[in-house]
Amino acid sequence: MNRYVKIAIFSLVIIFAAVIYWKFFFVFSEGVKGGTLNYYEKKGFLFKTWEGRLVQEGFQSPTAGALQSNEFRFSGVDGDVSEKLERASGKFVEVRYREYLGKLPWRGQSEFVVYEVINVGSRSDVSKNEELPINK
Repeated sequence: MNRYVKIAIFSLVIIFAAVIYWKFFFVFSEGVKGGTLNYYEKKGFLFKTWEGRLVQEGFQSPTAGALQSNEFRFSGVDGDVSEKLERASGKFVEVRYREYLGKLPWRGQSEFVVYEVINVGSRSDVSKNEELPINK
């Protein structure tokens, strides 16, 4: 009987560790978003984390006929990313992010964590750089 209890406890610990990894540390998706940086601030009671919001071009609404701006709320990492985003308020910013399935208090208030700033500038500067030649 003692052997079966040890196997059951070991199995439960392995399952619990796998669920915790999947919920909080597994990267669900990665991507790039671009928009005007509305704010980027450090806040929190116990864990001070960087939080920001990008306002993206275009409108999206769950109901027909209604207008709603498309916002991307994210948490940022300390270091070079925070230094760049602190100085970019009101500018067009392109960022690379990771999406997790759950939030951790020391990682931020969002499932989206920005770990790289690709471009900071005005929207017209970005569209000029991205013009592709047309083949005839």
